[in-house]
Amino acid sequence: MSDLLNGNGNGNGDPMPIIPLRVDHHTYERGSHKGKCIGVLTSGGDSQGMNSAVRAVVRFGIYLGCKMYFIKEGYQGMIDGGDHIVEADWASVSGIIHRGGTIIGSARCMDFKTREGSLKAAKNLLDRGITNLAIIGGDGSLTGANRFRGEWSSLTKELVETGLVSKEVAEQHSHLNIVGMVGSIDNDFCGTDMTIGTDSALHRIVEVADAIIPTAYSHQRTFILEVMGRHCGYLALVAGVVTEADFVFAPEWPPEENWPEKLCKKLDLERESGQRLNIIIVAEGAIDRQGHPVTAEGVKKVVVDKLGMDTRVTVLGHVQRGGAPSAFDRLLGCRMGAEAVMALVEAKQDTEPMVVTLVGNVAVRVPLMACVEKTQAVTKAMGEKNWELAMQLRGRAFTGNLETYMMLSRLKPKTVVGENKGWRLAVINVGSPCCGMNAAVRSFARNCIYAGNQPIGIHNGIDGLINGEVRPIEWSDVAGWVVEGGSNLGTKRTLPKGKFEECAASLAKFKIQGLVVIGGFEAYETVIQLEQMRDKFTPFRIPMVVLPATISNNVPGTDFSIGADTALNCITEICDRIRQSATGTKRRVFIIETQGGYCGYLATLAGLAGGADSAYINEEQIGIKELTRDLDIMASKMDNGQIYRGLVLINEKANPNYNIDFLKRMYTEEGKDHFTVRDNVLGHSQQGGTPSPFDRNLATKLAAKTVNWLIEQLNHFASLDGTVHAETPNSAVVLGSRQATYTFQPVSELVKETDFTKRIQKGKGWWMKLRMINDVLAQHDSIYEEEALDPTKFKNVTTDKSKF
Repeated sequence: MSDLLNGNGNGNGDPMPIIPLRVDHHTYERGSHKGKCIGVLTSGGDSQGMNSAVRAVVRFGIYLGCKMYFIKEGYQGMIDGGDHIVEADWASVSGIIHRGGTIIGSARCMDFKTREGSLKAAKNLLDRGITNLAIIGGDGSLTGANRFRGEWSSLTKELVETGLVSKEVAEQHSHLNIVGMVGSIDNDFCGTDMTIGTDSALHRIVEVADAIIPTAYSHQRTFILEVMGRHCGYLALVAGVVTEADFVFAPEWPPEENWPEKLCKKLDLERESGQRLNIIIVAEGAIDRQGHPVTAEGVKKVVVDKLGMDTRVTVLGHVQRGGAPSAFDRLLGCRMGAEAVMALVEAKQDTEPMVVTLVGNVAVRVPLMACVEKTQAVTKAMGEKNWELAMQLRGRAFTGNLETYMMLSRLKPKTVVGENKGWRLAVINVGSPCCGMNAAVRSFARNCIYAGNQPIGIHNGIDGLINGEVRPIEWSDVAGWVVEGGSNLGTKRTLPKGKFEECAASLAKFKIQGLVVIGGFEAYETVIQLEQMRDKFTPFRIPMVVLPATISNNVPGTDFSIGADTALNCITEICDRIRQSATGTKRRVFIIETQGGYCGYLATLAGLAGGADSAYINEEQIGIKELTRDLDIMASKMDNGQIYRGLVLINEKANPNYNIDFLKRMYTEEGKDHFTVRDNVLGHSQQGGTPSPFDRNLATKLAAKTVNWLIEQLNHFASLDGTVHAETPNSAVVLGSRQATYTFQPVSELVKETDFTKRIQKGKGWWMKLRMINDVLAQHDSIYEEEALDPTKFKNVTTDKSKF
């Protein structure tokens, strides 16, 4: 987990900060690095998303003119050589982005640690001219690669002395470059926010937990879920937050000595309060304060013996490694694979070994061994029972997840005494519903109550506010909401404009002192309109904050919106199914229309995650020339046998004339000698379903930060009699995630950056750069720029994660 730039003035005291490597600006054209040879391998435990990374490495290498090799079965294949090291072409990685595991195999290899094994591996690489390695694996695999690189000179020298390699070959390949990508479902690697596979593993855990809840409810059972995480409790901790678990056991923060008594007391009180089920999550590496294992069966025995509850254990095991990768892991694999190739072709003899990682939504390159040493330091601290140090090394985001879980899982809020007590804070949903809204309301309500304040629910949007559908929210009212899609509060698109007097009267009637508006562009406009009318209506002079929640991800001031990740996964899964429907039917093209208004976020990222051949959006104008070019490329790939099923995505407002109907007619007529065509408009299915782990966690974190912000504002603006005088621009804001930090931004400033006609932010979104990756992966001509940022370009980097 990432702690980049920690300890450099941000006050969190990280004892081992990791500083990103400097990255110079480069552009890359097709064939610009002919002559280089790159090998790609996956090593150690497999994880979903590895295939996406392999695909990106191979296709980017080919795009640059490099000779690409699969090294099958990890380091064992490097030692065995022969048909374990084979040349890869563009078609070698077709149709794999949606598959879990790794198509080139992975194995744990003890022989690679020996001199004899390393000599065999070096010879096999030299025989093929491979001096650049892209390794996808965990800290053990990457440590082995670094050792191998350090021994390269002595290995080649010995091979020359024994006559196995000529002196000329050794001199021509005098150094080895390595770049790592972290593939691990545990998210146990320091230096990155997320490892490839973690998000998919969370999807598996959430799917199981969501399926267990109804049967647990029916029989009033307690379920204990054992999840993976031998040395890292990330999966258990985040799963606890997003499934409303009652108790979590994680190795970094063992429970107190009397945990059996505390656990049973909590479960007993919850049942007395009317709760019919309990969920307990145990990481496989969980221990107590003395270092003794805490097992799922051991926890079950405590619950059964002390409470007599009907208790069942479910061990998820390798289910967490299986299944199709989530949209996020596919995107992460694409981005890391592309950046790894860029790093390799830029590398020189003295280039430091590196890992390509993710901070917020920004790709960075960090020193490999600094990350490995910090990761190992966590394990050492745990072994020495230095839990405080282990938590510091894991980072503030890990600690934040723990604090969030502990607060939300309490049965009763703590008693707060002081002047902060009793603020009346309201929450309202405005605009279209999306997954994650309910999780945000739950977090908001419980954070309010926990801090000694009164949360007020405004039902059915602005109409409900005017009609007096305003009621207090109690702790138990929001139980179970985190797993539910849609908006339990109710939501409408109505805006305050033209109804300001009624809105003001209702806010005054219910003595609202702070307002949270959860929704998309309509929520943003609502706060803008209320803020602009403060001079006429005093009830609007309260702190107000927008929590962006829309599948379109079009709210200015944020990189991510609640609900967009769930929609993205929905589109990706549907595209997988649609293409699978054509199995056995050769040469078929599917044209899919996505939602998003004038914002091309969904179409772009779903296109990249789904392996689309093209993705058309309003931000990138298209004409008949571009459409004809793309159709010709599609036909060429079909005729050459590189693909049999094509995928074209188009945003619903990409172009008023070149819409999905036009594309279908054009592809049908012009491509009739090459393929058949089907179209599909996904519509409101993108707004439905259950929230993804990302959206549940993002909503929970944003709402918690919002409550703290409201209390700070009221401490500043409220009078002793409770009246509020929030009239400054900084008291009406959007809480957004940008780069690697959360920021409260005044709506009055964001107005200047907003295109109100198209309902989007002006300028290019961060995700527009990813379109260049898809152009390369889909075999389009493109000029690519590396994605990784120089550390000096970061703004207020913190360890708050955009993902989790």
